Amino acid sequence: MTLRIGIAGTGGFAKVHAERLSRIEGVRVAAIAGSTKEKADALAAGFDDARGYGAAADMLDGERLDAVYLCVPPMAHGDMERQLIERGIPFLVEKPLGVDAAIPKELRDRVQDKGLITSVGYHFRYRTITERLRELLSTRTVGMATGGWMGGMPGVPWWRSMTSSGGQFVEQTTHLVDLLRYAAGEVDEVYAAYGSRAMHERHENVTVPDVGSVVLKLRSGAVATLSNTCLLPWDAGAVQLSFYTPEGRIDWTPSGLVAIGGGTRSEVTDKVDPYALENEAFLHAVRTGDVSRIRSDYADAYRTQAVTAAANVSAETGLPVKVQY
Repeated sequence: MTLRIGIAGTGGFAKVHAERLSRIEGVRVAAIAGSTKEKADALAAGFDDARGYGAAADMLDGERLDAVYLCVPPMAHGDMERQLIERGIPFLVEKPLGVDAAIPKELRDRVQDKGLITSVGYHFRYRTITERLRELLSTRTVGMATGGWMGGMPGVPWWRSMTSSGGQFVEQTTHLVDLLRYAAGEVDEVYAAYGSRAMHERHENVTVPDVGSVVLKLRSGAVATLSNTCLLPWDAGAVQLSFYTPEGRIDWTPSGLVAIGGGTRSEVTDKVDPYALENEAFLHAVRTGDVSRIRSDYADAYRTQAVTAAANVSAETGLPVKVQY
């Protein structure tokens, strides 16, 4: 049986998924919905017999789909998911789940009530280096962790608006929050400080902070600090997360893992395509009902969303915030 897949969105991640899906035997990109039909038609033209639609609702009315990929900006979440849940169509949604926690919490409850198969695009979970990180930490006591998502400001207008993107901690640094949770356990409380240092003067309509740091108290008793900035030039960025234990330090980056301590140093790299593994796990679940390969479903991803949303509340109020799951 060939799985017929719909894609909502026409941006970079829609293309990433569409191209990989088109190379999988027994899978067909059947339809693409965009903010305009012209955008959808342009992306659909690259895939045999795919049809373009100017709205997700039109796509769902016009096609028989086995699953849908949601690759839309944070402010666009809500109605699409509700329609998919109502129709019982499994979906993979790219992070973040929204600009805050309100709509994602509603959708989490709807998904659970329906028993729907879902997956969320925290692709770092599918890397070999991440599994090795979890193995190492499973036998160690994490005292603290530090990390950062340091980069530049994306050019799309919606990203620069706090009400459209939720800001950098919600939109980008969420990957590190999720990795922290996946490797070291749940977060109970956050305390955040944000600032606007340069980008609001260099670009128009910038309402997102361009620097920030968040202290996170983990349920285990460990303490973490995650920082981010979007004021760097494109070639000066870095993404990393480090864990500190009595046995030594473990440094994770998207390209590799380094463990140092006790007079030893070990390195692990991988060349896996995490998006391909993410797709494989989701499509296997759609075909068989076996969700065991999915490493981040909607309910789990909501917990990451709750942490990032709490950080925004803390930065706004100047007070520590307990994470509400």
